[in-house]
Amino acid sequence: MRNRQLFDKSFLTFLIVGVVNTLFGTAIMLVLYNVFGCSYWVSSFCDYFFGSILSYFLNKYFTFHYQGTDWRSIVKFALNIVICYLIAYSLALPLTRQALQNWELSTPIVENVAMLVGTGLFMVINYIGQKFFAFNRKV
Repeated sequence: MRNRQLFDKSFLTFLIVGVVNTLFGTAIMLVLYNVFGCSYWVSSFCDYFFGSILSYFLNKYFTFHYQGTDWRSIVKFALNIVICYLIAYSLALPLTRQALQNWELSTPIVENVAMLVGTGLFMVINYIGQKFFAFNRKV
């Protein structure tokens, strides 16, 4: 029997892991950008790359207590991350533009708000994807 309950004790752990992962990735990105002079794209790629590795292990062992050691879980996790980013950030900018259309805000402000919206959307769909796809296990 598989665990099909959306909100259980794994949800709180997922949020805590998300905070740790966000702080870790942001620190990498800011250090690479501000201390080592890497470009925005290199810095943010390293944030997502190393943050995803940390997220995989923390969520596998602490959030979902997944016991599998196969490549299948790694591939499913990576696929989930890519799909979640594409969905979240494809929806975030148009939704934000529509919500803020009556405000006379500059493009950078709207895009910064959209990035925050995308982060929120990503967290929600990433949790669902990891719970029911990447780390779905028999209980």
